[in-house]
Amino acid sequence: MSEPSSGGARRSRARPVSELTPEEARKKAKEVCLDLLAARPRTKDELRKTLRRKGFDDELSETLLGKLDHAGLVDDAAFAEMWVRSRHAYQGLAKRALVAELRRKGVDSEVAAEAAGEIDRDAEEDRARQLVRKKLRTMSEVDEQTATRRLLGMLARKGYPQGLSYAVVREELRDAGAESTMLDDVTLE
Repeated sequence: MSEPSSGGARRSRARPVSELTPEEARKKAKEVCLDLLAARPRTKDELRKTLRRKGFDDELSETLLGKLDHAGLVDDAAFAEMWVRSRHAYQGLAKRALVAELRRKGVDSEVAAEAAGEIDRDAEEDRARQLVRKKLRTMSEVDEQTATRRLLGMLARKGYPQGLSYAVVREELRDAGAESTMLDDVTLE
């Protein structure tokens, strides 16, 4: 008994990958990747993991990823640069945190470090100051010790080096009216 062609077309999309012909599997894998890339840029590793999770074999995945790379649709270095600019500007993440995020996304260590290298020490310090000033505005009823702890913790979670964090928090607390801070005697490099 034969089903109408429109019903069969709908069923072929719902079939498990293992039941697809090689040509159908290639088309479906390409569709999955292009849908993901339409939403936002992805790394090769993100696409590879999605294809694996959906049941596509590694050989098909690697062939497809190679073609997407050759076509310029997947570029881990360009992704890393975009990610660094965005996450530093909007989330306030420091170089160390950015490199860690990129590594989790499957970007090569050297590529991640090179992309994060675009942020110099002055830019990192300026962003840390912005974050501390913003947080200080919400801490008017908090004692200095609690404020210091919270500010240092926030900067640490965002990947800022300890020495930079101490210096920025100490200076911003002084600018906010503290005559002295508990960090005055701390010297870290």
